Amino acid sequence: MKLPVYMDNHSTTPVDPRVFEAMAPWFTEKFGNAASRSHSFGWEAAEAVKKARKQVAALIGASPDEIVFTSGATESDNLAIKGAAEALRERGNHIITVATEHRAVLDSCKRLEQQGFEVTYLPVDRHGCVSPDSVRHAHQTQTILVSVMLANNEVGTIQPVAEIGRIAREHGALFHTDAVQAAGKLAIDVDAMNVDLLSLSAHKMYGPKGVGALYVRRKNAAMKLSPLALLTPMIDGGGHEGGLRSGTLNVPGIVGFGAACRIAMQEMHAESERLRRLRDQLEEKLRAGLDEMQVNGHPAERLPNNLNVSFGYVDGEALLVGLSDVAVSAGAACTSAKMEPSHVLRAMGVGEDLAQGSLRFGLGRFNTEEEVAYVAGRVIETVRGLRALSPAYESRLSALASNETGTRGRIG
Repeated sequence: MKLPVYMDNHSTTPVDPRVFEAMAPWFTEKFGNAASRSHSFGWEAAEAVKKARKQVAALIGASPDEIVFTSGATESDNLAIKGAAEALRERGNHIITVATEHRAVLDSCKRLEQQGFEVTYLPVDRHGCVSPDSVRHAHQTQTILVSVMLANNEVGTIQPVAEIGRIAREHGALFHTDAVQAAGKLAIDVDAMNVDLLSLSAHKMYGPKGVGALYVRRKNAAMKLSPLALLTPMIDGGGHEGGLRSGTLNVPGIVGFGAACRIAMQEMHAESERLRRLRDQLEEKLRAGLDEMQVNGHPAERLPNNLNVSFGYVDGEALLVGLSDVAVSAGAACTSAKMEPSHVLRAMGVGEDLAQGSLRFGLGRFNTEEEVAYVAGRVIETVRGLRALSPAYESRLSALASNETGTRGRIG
């Protein structure tokens, strides 16, 4: 086993060697521009992009011509939300989203608010789940877009997107979902889920960084709009990707993205079951060794590789320092050098003390049982060490001991 142990696969994943092998020739030997139509180098690159487009589309049950390649999920989210808002401004100015969305969605909505759009940020329950009824009740005559992520990037909660998409369609609004964390782990069918726009990223599924995709339904059933009418492009200059995203295509990255999708389709079910077993082993070991521990996220409807845990009487920053040989994320975002509780945990009603003492474990394709055992042991050791320095935790132990003694005395 090599140290440090990597368990931050929600943040990024290592490139699968099979993906790298598929990409390698496109850096040096096959370097053509896919937009060059006058020679074989360009034709070859265009064919590679065409193949990858089919592979990405197959993963989500889409048609290849509904896939728009981007630089990653952040761009895809921006294009979906800002592009739809601008294109549909004459129809309405109201957008519905959820308080626990990724910052790429929330910040895009905040920008639109500055431009005169109205945004409703729906609350979630203690498991991080949004109610479809709240989506229905939030609709207005001016609602043009609903954006709800498929699976949360911090706590892994899976949202009822199929029902939400149906509600959006009934009200004549577009439905966008950020499926970055779910792709390659959950089966996705854009038709069954009533999705019009869907964001993907290669580096969350063992592909390269710097490439993603936006699924754009060819025709929206509710609004009867074509893709060009659904979105206003954010990047102009050449009319690439059906006019929705100009710029020279990242052929090596796109080839790697396609390979990652192909592998995911072949191995997703078995891999998800293996990761769920490892995740459950990690949780069981932590529960056996520590008290005052809370798992965040839905107990059942959660990504198979996700474990978000809050440890009482522990500071998250100190916990990360103590776990220098384990790569995980804190349940807090570092903003202006100040540790602030995660907006996701706050929206779920997790208290500030617990939110500050949270860790997000993201297990991945290359993690092993040996690593799970090691990480569990290191976390238990570190949490116990920090609690030994906590007056609040010592007071709690004293109170528990006092209560136990009093109970025994009354029984005697």
